[in-house]
Amino acid sequence: MSANLDLVRSIHADWERGDYRSVEWAHPDIEYVMVEGTHAGEWTGTAAMAEVWREWLGAWGRFKSEAEAFRELSDGSVVVLVRGHGGSKTSTLEVVDRSANVFDIRGGRVTRLTIYNSRDRALADLGLEE
Repeated sequence: MSANLDLVRSIHADWERGDYRSVEWAHPDIEYVMVEGTHAGEWTGTAAMAEVWREWLGAWGRFKSEAEAFRELSDGSVVVLVRGHGGSKTSTLEVVDRSANVFDIRGGRVTRLTIYNSRDRALADLGLEE
């Protein structure tokens, strides 16, 4: 297994336990991109990434993500197919999504993290099939 794949697996292991505190894996000037949804946009730096992520998580009463597959691309980036589920603070309705995260890695640090709400869109943008 490659170092990039090991890094991304360790990040997702923390996230699956609900631990989003660490940013040691991120380059200080990381580009953080949310492609779709109510929080779509682009930010730079770990502080901005953490703020946006806290705001996004704050909209959920409960949220859990599970990595379903990891795929390293020829350029060294890693795509993670994710199954997320949770619910709002005001509803018992359970929401399930199939999303994707793309980690661009240089020098052992994530330099760009792109979050896709739609797994299909992520795979299409990357020219991949599930």
